[in-house]
Amino acid sequence: MRFDKPHDHLPPPPAVVLLFSLVTASAAKNSSKHQYLLFVGTYTEKESKGIYAYRFDAASSALTPPGIAAEASNPSFLAIDPSHRFLYAVNEVKKYKDANSGVVSAFAIDHQKDDGQKGDGQTAKLRFLNAVASGGADPCYISFDKTGRYALVANYTGGSVGVFPVQSDGRVGEASAFVQHAGSSVNRKRQEGPHAHWIETTPDNRFAIAVDLGLDKLLVYRFDAKTGSLTPNDPPYAKLDPGAGPRHLAFHPSGKFVYVVNELQSSITTFTYDASRGTLHKLTTVSTLPRNFSGSNDAAEIKIDSSGKFLFASNRGHDTIAVFFIDSKTGALTLADHFPTEGKTPRNIEIDPTGKFLFVANQDTNNIAVFQIDSDNGRLSPTKQTLQVPSPVCLKFLAVE
Repeated sequence: MRFDKPHDHLPPPPAVVLLFSLVTASAAKNSSKHQYLLFVGTYTEKESKGIYAYRFDAASSALTPPGIAAEASNPSFLAIDPSHRFLYAVNEVKKYKDANSGVVSAFAIDHQKDDGQKGDGQTAKLRFLNAVASGGADPCYISFDKTGRYALVANYTGGSVGVFPVQSDGRVGEASAFVQHAGSSVNRKRQEGPHAHWIETTPDNRFAIAVDLGLDKLLVYRFDAKTGSLTPNDPPYAKLDPGAGPRHLAFHPSGKFVYVVNELQSSITTFTYDASRGTLHKLTTVSTLPRNFSGSNDAAEIKIDSSGKFLFASNRGHDTIAVFFIDSKTGALTLADHFPTEGKTPRNIEIDPTGKFLFVANQDTNNIAVFQIDSDNGRLSPTKQTLQVPSPVCLKFLAVE
């Protein structure tokens, strides 16, 4: 599935595109809890062909060579549904079927026995199901509500967000909700209009928060899990500093605090969160950069470990991961240190399901670096495991059962 030309129509589902040897039957019985698939979303303007996949053994930190999971155009961000049966991608393109829209694509994650040449192990492949228009150009983020019945999408260039129902067979339906953002902010080059960059539902699934880089706002919507609708909350948004350029958001495991990484300001803003009303109150903003750094930088991703002790943020330009201690009572952040990412332009970062490793997607050096996380102080140590992937953008793990 590719959209290389501006007015390309969706081609028919591709043939089997990935066969993956995972584990022998006996090994799976004893060590499957350590086995994961790592799916990688990419940009395809240069060398990449679409979605890639690896096998990751968390016990040894070993990784398999890469494989093409599915051919697609700019499958920049991925989401795996809660049942772990389906994978979804946003195709970050400007045109689809002659409309100013990107694409939401659905794939089945098939687990089968292998061909008998390698014993009784399992294989996995991505099988294309269908695709629908995202409603706006260049969709850059996709997530699931807590029921797994709806996918939420942010359209960057389109400046809009949408909700898409997912059928029982994994196919994605036409939007059940669509909201066009409006306005601008102080940076005329980057904030001339709305640029929705992130959307997810809150931990209780009652609200959805959309992060709009172009507006310097967190827009809060009441979310109806029965109908997949979005309606503005009261108040309808929380403001960031003018020119901050908010990009992504992370909830603290306690649910009391929200952290926003600001791309243009290279900072992180802390909010308190009132779950009963879906309201946000801004506390403080801290830089993701060292005080003596004077070069250009765009902050990109934010992650919090499952214990709620550490926050990680990626710096594109300084090419580091900033690590912060989190005060569980006040939500305050204290910088621990900066760690080089062993590559250039670290975009997405992801903590593996065991919580022991941080994976860093270095977009401009075509590699994913793996670091071990010190559970006592959050420090990152290189594992010397490096994956070569063209233009990696998004990382998603799936446990092998």
